[in-house]
Amino acid sequence: MSKTIPIVPVAADAAYETTINVAGHRKIYARLAHGFWSNWRIAAVIATQLFFYLVPWWQINGRQALLFDLETFRFNVFGMVWLPQDLIYLAALLIFCAVALFAWTAVAGRLWCGFACPQTVYTEMFMWIERWVEGERNARIKLDRAPVSGGKIARKTAKHGLWIALSLWTGFTFAGYFTPIRPLWQATLDWSVGGWTTFWILCYAFITYGHAGWLRERICLHMCPYARFQSAMFDRDTLVVSYDSGRGEPRGGRRKDTDFGQQGLGSCVDCTVCVQVCPTGIDIRNGLQYECIGCGACIDACNDVMDRMNYPRGLIRFTTEHAQASGAGKATIARRMLRPKVLAYLAVLAVIVAGSIAELANHQPLKLEIARDRGILARQTDNGEIENVYMLTIQNVDEQAHRYRISVEGWPGVKMAPLAPVEIAGSASVTMPLHLSSAVDSGGLRRRDVWVNVEAIDDPALRVREKTTFFSP
Repeated sequence: MSKTIPIVPVAADAAYETTINVAGHRKIYARLAHGFWSNWRIAAVIATQLFFYLVPWWQINGRQALLFDLETFRFNVFGMVWLPQDLIYLAALLIFCAVALFAWTAVAGRLWCGFACPQTVYTEMFMWIERWVEGERNARIKLDRAPVSGGKIARKTAKHGLWIALSLWTGFTFAGYFTPIRPLWQATLDWSVGGWTTFWILCYAFITYGHAGWLRERICLHMCPYARFQSAMFDRDTLVVSYDSGRGEPRGGRRKDTDFGQQGLGSCVDCTVCVQVCPTGIDIRNGLQYECIGCGACIDACNDVMDRMNYPRGLIRFTTEHAQASGAGKATIARRMLRPKVLAYLAVLAVIVAGSIAELANHQPLKLEIARDRGILARQTDNGEIENVYMLTIQNVDEQAHRYRISVEGWPGVKMAPLAPVEIAGSASVTMPLHLSSAVDSGGLRRRDVWVNVEAIDDPALRVREKTTFFSP
């Protein structure tokens, strides 16, 4: 007995269902897709969230591996301690990520959106919970259409309860990147978390719950700027999800054992499964649209239908406009990826990486800050000399304790009040006064440059030199 592929017209009841229509928005019931790209999407969700949820608990030498402590302005970055003056490294990282996103978009379109964007990742996680509690697409549609009952209330309550629990844990983890997470966890158990920390936990939890649970694709469609300017980075050699209209049209239903060519039909059976699995509810057969996030769900769904019909796969696939127009193969697509625009992006990335590596290789785990005594610019001592007073803050950002000697360099007459070597524990700092004096300047100079040297006695390579100014009245 021959099989017939069901034909569902592309309409509101096929691609999406409406329970509440707000400003023309129709609720999307995305169908679960299975296949190569769906598996990669699951892997991306797991990998990104393992990193996000586990890294704050990782300890290196007794300190949180990744911590941006805004209260003390000390940043732990996988064994290194960064201070505010080291934010150049963070700026370089952000620039690298931005340029890498541009390069990736030029090569592979919106794969970032479809596989690693936090909005996509958390929406996917919330949809896992929704499917687990309420069932697959048809069951969810039936549940929403059903009248209010005890079972419906129980399912909806369970779903939102799990959403809220995941959101709160996400908000707590997010706060743990800015407040030491282990003391934060203990404070949470003791109900003694500070006001601002509580605010940010609840704020991020609310954002997660609202964005991934309620707004979902509307963030991508109406609020994300990347969706709007991505087309400026596309060209004819950018990989995008594409429908092969030359092979698929004219679309139409048919029996599996029918020669559709004799019927004047293309390979598309017009089942609309590609629309039903789309998280943004678009019909990829209408061409590339800015709403497409490049997740590949429609590819997996269409390939499954092609397999059941014994048709070749690839009616919907990742390809380029140039390849689709010319019939070029994978080798040509790969070769044209290294075009001038992409090479320029790669060159910028190489410069950023090389510069950052060079800077990190020369990173000095010793910082010196010199601040003048605000009480007086200069004063005259009992022996008739001019004295300036400074406050030195020596920061040892190394893992080990060191003893440091302090010295000054300048003109021959400058003198430093005796200072004994100071010992500073690992990842600690010491603030101390520094008294410099000089005979009254007969040359009429009102200010001179002077250099303060701090050197580790046990490791002469740990040395820092900072310039300040000596004033004469």
